[in-house]
Amino acid sequence: MVVLETVINATWEHIVLVYTTLFVSIIVSIPLAFGAVYSKKLEFVIMKFANLVQAVPSFAVVAIMVPFLGIGFTPAVVAIMLRALLPIIKNTYIGLSNIDPALIDYAEGVGLSQWQIHRYIRLPNAYPAMFAGIKFAGILANSIAVLTAFIGSGGLGEIIFQGLIGYNTSTLLAGAIPAIMLAILIDTTFTILEKKVTPGHSSE
Repeated sequence: MVVLETVINATWEHIVLVYTTLFVSIIVSIPLAFGAVYSKKLEFVIMKFANLVQAVPSFAVVAIMVPFLGIGFTPAVVAIMLRALLPIIKNTYIGLSNIDPALIDYAEGVGLSQWQIHRYIRLPNAYPAMFAGIKFAGILANSIAVLTAFIGSGGLGEIIFQGLIGYNTSTLLAGAIPAIMLAILIDTTFTILEKKVTPGHSSE
C-alpha cells in the first residue's frame, strides 16, 4: 500500500516537471513558428528537426539524455521538450500562415506595423490551432514524464514502475490514476484559457 504523502509528493513533482517543460516548449516553439512563416529555409530546418525528433521513440530520447546531461530533473525537461516541440511549432505555424493575404495587405495599408499585425491579426488567428498543439504537447509531456522516472526525474513514474516491477495493482493505480487526472486537467485548463483569449468567445 502506497502512503498518501508519497503519492502527493510524487504528484507535485510530476506537475512541476510537466508544466515546466510545457512552459519552456511554448517559449521556444512560438518564436520558431514565427520565424518559419517568414523564411522558407528556416521553415525547412525547423520542421525537419522537429519531425526527426518526433520520429525517434520516446524511450530512446529519454535514454540518450544520460550520456550528455546525466540524470535528474534537467535531462528530463530536455527530453520531454524535444518531443513536445513539434505539435506546438506545427500547429502555430499553420495558424499563423493560414490567413487571407488581403487582410495583411489591408493592415499594412492602414499603417499597422509588423508587430501590430502579429499582435492583432496573425496571433489571434492562430489561437485555435496553437492551443490544439499545446494541449496535445501537454498530454504528450505528461506521458513521457512517466518514462523519465528511469533517469531520476521523480514524479508519478516512480510509483507506476514500482507497481509494475512488484506486480502490485494498488501501487500501479496509485501512480496511474493521478497521471490520468493530470492529463484531463491539462486539456481542461488550456481549453478554458483558449476560450478566454480567442476573439468571439468573450461575449459568449
